[in-house]
Amino acid sequence: MPELPEVETVKRTLETLVVSKVIKEVEVSWPKMIKKPDDVIQFQQRLQGQRIEAVERRAKFLKFVLSEDVLVSHLRMEGRYGLFEQGEESNKHTHVVFRFTDGTELRYQDVRKFGTMHLFHKGEEDSSLPLSQLGLEPFANEFTADFLEKILKKTNRKIKVVLLDQKYVVGLGNIYVDEALFQAKIHPETKANELKKKQIVALRDAIVNTLEQAVNLGGSSIKSYVNGQGEMGMFQQQLLVYGRKGEHCTRCGTEIEKTVVGGRGTHFCPKCQK
Repeated sequence: MPELPEVETVKRTLETLVVSKVIKEVEVSWPKMIKKPDDVIQFQQRLQGQRIEAVERRAKFLKFVLSEDVLVSHLRMEGRYGLFEQGEESNKHTHVVFRFTDGTELRYQDVRKFGTMHLFHKGEEDSSLPLSQLGLEPFANEFTADFLEKILKKTNRKIKVVLLDQKYVVGLGNIYVDEALFQAKIHPETKANELKKKQIVALRDAIVNTLEQAVNLGGSSIKSYVNGQGEMGMFQQQLLVYGRKGEHCTRCGTEIEKTVVGGRGTHFCPKCQK
């Protein structure tokens, strides 16, 4: 599933492609993707004539800020957006098409059909599901070591499980949690409330540094992820533990191991992350 760096990259790409375009009509061939409103025809009719004023990101969600509404989109496992000329051949995995007045169209393609779209009146999106229960953005000024310490001291769950919980800090998924924990030299099964302040400071910095580097490299194309222009991310070439089971640790030379934590495949160095 795309994590913060991938969604941020898609957001930045779409900003250059669709901002200021006016929606002429919307075609929906897989109505189950439209979660709000319940009536797909109403979804289509409300979008007609609206201008895309901005594209934003909240956690792993895309937000299309329109003239009157905000469209909240989650890519899930395989979702992707692409801009095409009207009349260009489409593929069978295209399920929502936003046709613009300038002759172009934004197509949402999703092999697994797991993606979701919610349409809100402006100002209602952040106080309603799916955004209302999300935690702090890791790039926010408020994301400090003290903030992280308050969260971690309240739970004895394993640190990896806590970091994956979007109610506390958003945008982190399996790849970047493994990478951040490696950088901070913390074992993924360590209980959150047992971490010392020095470790928490290192973890906060590792989270931010890992995500910043991934964003700068366009995210990680582990499976099918591409940005809005069909380009792959390059951060996978910088991964230090994720997907490297059996390879030597770049820090100490010990063989990278893989286990399961919170139901997720987890990579770590048994020497660096005791």
